[in-house]
Amino acid sequence: MIQPLSDCCLPDDSGDDDEAATPADKSELHHTLKNLSLKLDDLSTCNDLIAKHGAALQRSLSELDGLKIPSESGEKLKAVNERATLFRITSNAMINACRDFLELAEIHSRKWQRALQYEQEQRVHLEETIEQLAKQHNSLERAFRGAPGRPANPSKSFSEGSLLTPKGEDSEEDEDTEYFDAMEDSTSFITVITEAKEERKAEGSSGTSSVDWSSTDNVLDGASLVPKGSSKVKRRVRIPNKPNYSLNLWSIMKNCIGRELSRIPMPVNFNEPLSMLQRLTEDLEYHHLLDKAVHCTSSVEQMCLVAAFSVSSYSTTVHRIAKPFNPMLGETFELDRLDDMGLRSLCEQVSHHPPSAAHYVFSKHGWSLWQEITISSKFRGKYISIMPLGAIHLEFQASGNHYVWRKSTSTVHNIIVGKLWIDQSGDIEIVNHKTNDRCQLKFLPYSYFSKEPARKVTGVVSDSQGKAHYVLSGSWDEQMECSKVVHSSPSSPSSDGKQKTVYQTLSAKLLWKKYPLPENAENMYYFSELALTLNEHEEGVAPTDSRLRPDQRLMEKGRWDEANAEKQRLEEKQRLSRRRRLEACVPGSSCGSEEAEKEADTYTPLWFEKRLDPLTGEMACVYKGGYWEAKEKQDWHMCPNIF
Repeated sequence: MIQPLSDCCLPDDSGDDDEAATPADKSELHHTLKNLSLKLDDLSTCNDLIAKHGAALQRSLSELDGLKIPSESGEKLKAVNERATLFRITSNAMINACRDFLELAEIHSRKWQRALQYEQEQRVHLEETIEQLAKQHNSLERAFRGAPGRPANPSKSFSEGSLLTPKGEDSEEDEDTEYFDAMEDSTSFITVITEAKEERKAEGSSGTSSVDWSSTDNVLDGASLVPKGSSKVKRRVRIPNKPNYSLNLWSIMKNCIGRELSRIPMPVNFNEPLSMLQRLTEDLEYHHLLDKAVHCTSSVEQMCLVAAFSVSSYSTTVHRIAKPFNPMLGETFELDRLDDMGLRSLCEQVSHHPPSAAHYVFSKHGWSLWQEITISSKFRGKYISIMPLGAIHLEFQASGNHYVWRKSTSTVHNIIVGKLWIDQSGDIEIVNHKTNDRCQLKFLPYSYFSKEPARKVTGVVSDSQGKAHYVLSGSWDEQMECSKVVHSSPSSPSSDGKQKTVYQTLSAKLLWKKYPLPENAENMYYFSELALTLNEHEEGVAPTDSRLRPDQRLMEKGRWDEANAEKQRLEEKQRLSRRRRLEACVPGSSCGSEEAEKEADTYTPLWFEKRLDPLTGEMACVYKGGYWEAKEKQDWHMCPNIF
């Protein structure tokens, strides 16, 4: 059946100047052809008038020529007659040219009309076909669920190739599902587990020398078992249940294929009551991994924890089939949790098109993280591709280790028909720019024909010489483990000539495990315990904070009709602000010029500033300070009125 639009990074319009396609837009070509036809009629009428008045002029001159007039006047009359003759010849030539143009234009106009009519018929036919397919799928789904003898929980093992669905839910398949070649994306290495006592034997064999499995690894022991911090502030543990409103997705999305999603206005029915800034802050849910990493004396051990942290940020996406609110330009979100989480986090929306957010985190445990993430997303009919662009920086103050990585691509499948499901795919390289240690993570895309478990992630941690120290494995929605490499060697070539590296490792140690979801999470947008607290009202935050956004608050309370009306008001307010910036365009330039449009879209962030990133060579927004001082003084006079 037709499903709500999904996931984390699908932006909405939130005040764009470009409006959605309307019936008037669809009839634009018709209107143009009609105007052209009217202009051609006018031109034909003018041609007739020229011919008529030209002939009358010629007759009048001939009559004058027959009159008895002085010889001097006769010469002048003769000259006028010659000019009139030239005018008549020129007019006739112009009339003939206009007649030819008119005939040609009429011929092409009929061709355009036929082509337009054909395209309209094909579009209507496609829409009817899709609608019929959705109805048939819905009927089959109801029939399947009501079939006698159907097991209560027919979910299959993901490793056996069932369609990827959230755990505990019915598995479904449909022919529109996009599959990937399993062989192409399989792991590029083989892991063989050995006992600790066999390590000395491995030392004497050929290949990479072994490494000691010593007490220095104690930091990794139980890294995932750190309990959640006990907050001194009592925070909420639930929000109002999500209302059961139905909405036809296809009626909205059928005109949006191929468009940049940030320019598509969407009702709140497809949202969850959090902003993209709050979703970005959710990446900190497993901050204890970085708190542990501070105490690592080995940089490759620290890399294991950093890699687990980078993977953990995707764990919230597996069940979240609703999109966050696209922040207003200048919107902020703070997370002031020094007491219980030991950190302070600040996000600011620094660009609206393309949507871009700057983020800075300071931890009292000795690390800081910053990023500017720009969301690029496209609707392709069957699926949505979401590409987060921008580098993530993590620095440990004591050691000076500075890690940089980028996010993988997210894909939301079955947008029109079937059960929505989300996949992560691609490679992530984490680089320690101080030691040149590297971690290569691979997110395996789902394949119907693969024997690998769904959502699998693999990785290898290597030092600056390329020597492998740890092998990582797990899934981005459940847990990550690391195994210490004691020996490595190349495998025998396969039938296709490809060769893999065989890593002999010790038993795996758990790095990270996902927290269980709160009770009744399925009725609360599948929010985690942290997510449930993010939109909780707090005193003293900036007036631009996401918690104060009225449409988001109304949606959280279940008042969706009011939320939609409020969302339209906010978007119109943002359009008005942009128009005012456009009116104050660069002196001497046209307000409709490209230069003026660019200046109207330029926004100067309040708490961040553009700087050249020396490690990536890119311009990025970094925190310039002042926010927490302003909060302490409760001086927010500099904040724009965006709500």
